[in-house]
This record gives sequence, C-alpha cells and structure tokens, in this order.
Amino acid sequence: MTPELGIIEGFFGRPYSWDERADMVRALAPAGYGFYLYAPKADGHLRRRWREPYSDADLQALAGFAQSCRDAGVRFGVGLSPYELFLGFDAPARDALAAKLAQLDSLGLDDLGVFFDDMKGDLPELAERQVEIVHWIAGRTSASRLIACPSYYTDDPVLDRVFGQRPANYLEDLGAGLDPKIELMWTGEEVCAREFSPGHLARVAEQMRRKPFLWDNYPVNDGPRMSRHLHLRAFTGRPASIAPHIAAHGINTASQAVLSRIPALSLAESYRDGEAYQYLAAFRRAARTVLGPDLADGVERTLLLLEDTGRDGLSNEQKARLRTRFEAFDHPGAREILAWLDGLFATGEELQTQ
Repeated sequence: MTPELGIIEGFFGRPYSWDERADMVRALAPAGYGFYLYAPKADGHLRRRWREPYSDADLQALAGFAQSCRDAGVRFGVGLSPYELFLGFDAPARDALAAKLAQLDSLGLDDLGVFFDDMKGDLPELAERQVEIVHWIAGRTSASRLIACPSYYTDDPVLDRVFGQRPANYLEDLGAGLDPKIELMWTGEEVCAREFSPGHLARVAEQMRRKPFLWDNYPVNDGPRMSRHLHLRAFTGRPASIAPHIAAHGINTASQAVLSRIPALSLAESYRDGEAYQYLAAFRRAARTVLGPDLADGVERTLLLLEDTGRDGLSNEQKARLRTRFEAFDHPGAREILAWLDGLFATGEELQTQ
C-alpha cells in the first residue's frame, strides 16, 4: 500500500525557479507524486507580508505553474502562513484574508495549506483561535482540500524553546475542534525525524482525531547546519508499514531541485517494495534515473564527502578534486553540486523566523 505522495516546497533560503518546479512535477508524477504544495519561506506574500496582494506578474507565474501541475495530473496547492493572525482576527484582518483567498482561488487551487508554524504560540487559547480561523477559511476557499499545520507540529522540544511553551493539550484541543475533513500536518517525533513508527503515528492520530498528514523534513537541507550538506541518500526509517497510519506523505525537498529527485524516487520504491526494500540499491537506481549512469557513479563514489563531511569539512584539495570531477558533466545535477561547493545554497539563522 502506497499512501498519497507529494512535494512540499517549504524550505528557507533560495527558492526554486518556475522551470525547476515544473520539471520536478513532470519527473516525479510518474513515480506516484500526486500533489505539490508551493510554500517557499522566501515568498513573503504567504508569510509576514501575507496581507500584501501578489502582483499581476507573480500571479501569472503561479497560474502557469498551476497549469503545469494540472497537465501532469498533479494536485496544485499553496501554503499560506498568515503571520500572527490569531493575535487579532478582527474585521480588517478578515478583509485582508478574504482578499488573499480570492487571489489564491483564482489559480484554481486543489489544496490550501494554512500554516501556523514559525511564530509565537504560548497562548492558552491558541487551539481555539486557530480552529476559528481555519473554519472561517474553509467556508470561503474553493480548494477541495484544506490542510492545517499546527504551531507545534512535532514532539520536539526545540519548538517550545524557540516559540514558547506549547499550551497544555494543544494538539488534542486542535483535533477535537477542527472539522474531521480538515487534514493536520505532523513532522514526527522531531522536526527532522530520523524515523516514523506505526506506534508513534497511531498515538498522534488518537490525539488529532485523524490520521496525520506527514510533513517529512527529508531531504530538506536548509539552515546554517544542514545547508552545508547534500542530502542524497535513499529514504530509510519510513517503513511501508506506516502507510495505513497516515493520510498522506509529503516531503520537504532539498534546495537542489534536481538532486532532490534521487531520495524522492527511493521513497516511492520503499512503499512499493515493503519489506523487500533495499536502500542502497534504491539509491543507485534513482541516481541513474536522475543523473545518468556516469554522473550517478561519480556521486556515489563521493557520497561520503557530499553528504557526511559536508562543504565546511572539505579541504581545499578535496574541493578542487570534486570540482574537477563534476565540471566534466553538462548536467543540471552536476551544476547543483558545483553551486553548492561555491556556497550558493548556504542559509543562515533566519529559519527561526517568518
């Protein structure tokens, strides 16, 4: 059993180009990736500046990508993160939200994400306020599916340290208050979960009163620490046995649009093969599909340097050898490796903010 798979473009730093997004959709749709949620942290019109309307040019670009998704048979969605709306859901805020929803509806949304992540949340009535907002949106959007991301979307205490102590029974109150048709996202026991188990997901489903919609933070590599590494290995820690316990499985892809397809293809293979899944063989097949045999071999031979050692741990000699190796290939995947070596994907401390 394979759950609904999809892409979440939800990382910090340099976002994808429109061509990169369309190419990713076309490449992964045949493997079973059926939705794309556009939610780059760099798009301020969906975050701190959500009250500002999109320009005609930006809206036209979004509409073009929405059409690319439809042409590939993929659901198109947008993740709106209305910064601190729950602190003042008054008439002016409602008017601004209605205007933004009208703009997004003009794109022909299949999915609308309402994301309350990355903002202060230590309010005793947080769940109640968010339920009110999500239900208000549900009555006004034309999207056929609404997906909410809680402020506290993981058990990881890092959120409490950064955004304030989560209210008691927050997840239970949110799940009890929301219409059962509305999906709820979850990243697992940690922000970047090493694994998902049926037992953990069953517990979360009981708290949410619905199966969690996985926001899987692999192979994402944003932030000051992860952006120094390329996440290329095949998925592990996501056994096919979790499929009955989740509503869908979305992966937050890496900053490198082409290289992200390697682990993405392996996840589809993991669900398909179940207990017969072998992650190294899956990596090799996916790498050859994405990169071709020669470049895939070069990536595998240098995987320890690219993924484990990371850019900051490489000596100048190692960087020079890697550059020579990958400059020999006229391929977008090789160009992503070279850009990473040059530090063009590095991101800083902004991941704690909107």
